[in-house]
Amino acid sequence: MSAAKPNAPLTVVHVTAPAPVGGLESVVSALARGQAAGGHRPHVVSIFNTGEAAFALGEGIPGVTTHVVQVPPRRYWRERAEVAAIARACGAQVLHTHGYRPDVVDAGAAHALGLPAVTTVHGFTHGGLKNRLFEKLQERAFRRFDAVIAVSRPLVARLAGAGVPPARIHLIPNAWTSVHAPVDRAEASRRLGLPTSTPVVGWVGRLSWEKAPDVLLDAMGRMGPDGPTVAFVGDGPYASSLRERAATLGLEDKVRWCGRVDGAAALYSAFDAFVLSSRTEGTPIALFEAMAAGVPVVATRVGGVPDVVSDGEALLVESENPGALAEAIRLTLADRQASSIRAAAAKSRLAREFAAEPWVGRYEELYRLVTRR
Repeated sequence: MSAAKPNAPLTVVHVTAPAPVGGLESVVSALARGQAAGGHRPHVVSIFNTGEAAFALGEGIPGVTTHVVQVPPRRYWRERAEVAAIARACGAQVLHTHGYRPDVVDAGAAHALGLPAVTTVHGFTHGGLKNRLFEKLQERAFRRFDAVIAVSRPLVARLAGAGVPPARIHLIPNAWTSVHAPVDRAEASRRLGLPTSTPVVGWVGRLSWEKAPDVLLDAMGRMGPDGPTVAFVGDGPYASSLRERAATLGLEDKVRWCGRVDGAAALYSAFDAFVLSSRTEGTPIALFEAMAAGVPVVATRVGGVPDVVSDGEALLVESENPGALAEAIRLTLADRQASSIRAAAAKSRLAREFAAEPWVGRYEELYRLVTRR
């Protein structure tokens, strides 16, 4: 393998096992979009088991070539061979994996082809025993990569503690790219089926343990009958149990289950406040979306969140504390002037510190570094 010529276009193959929507998927799409706009040749490979509903992540983005690989469950050698064949055919210079399955299964294709292997660690979900096992395998796999990118400072510390050589760990927080034009409040409320006559608290993400939608429900249960409406935008394994919890708390009339919504980033204007109640995070894209929309933010002080917003830009509380979360929501809705000032400061910081072009440039610098090695 020869090093890429300085400033020459790079051919990068991104490999992921995508969900229909999520932060990781948004980051991969944004990175590929930025690389194509910069004259590079990004490819995005989407991995699915046979029988799963497959789609091509990144499809329709100008300059991005997409591939779909479907293999029977646990046919990992075949999966890796198909990824290697795609990388070989397109003349890849870097293989970039995202997520535990590509990190563990497919990164070996890079070594077989003599390519540098790069991964972005978007965060850890923890959760059940199966998830924790996968994450342990992933941490072991990280030690074999040429570069391991962490999207937040806490992830840097975890990677070092897992035995990844410090020289191979690189901190590159996520960036914000606007894809969907925002709509006004009336239209956003209509699309989400939300009232316009009462305050609405918005929550956007995957209904799963690490995102802690249950903590927000518990917080709403403490706010009484005069509390705001809460809109959950997203879907996931907790959907059924959350509905049961809402019924137990007597919140049926206060909760709207919006499900998965395409183009949700354009609809934050329907919210009087956005709540990120997560137990763990990398650098959450939903937080960027709220900041871009100028919506006041209430968030838990986890992962990379404090590196994105300070106390002057959002109300930050500890995780797993529904009482503190409820009080922060009350304050946000009660003092609209202070909330607007924080929201404006957050929007300004987003534009100043999390722009896409320098972010894409940092990835390019890293790719050139590992190809020279």
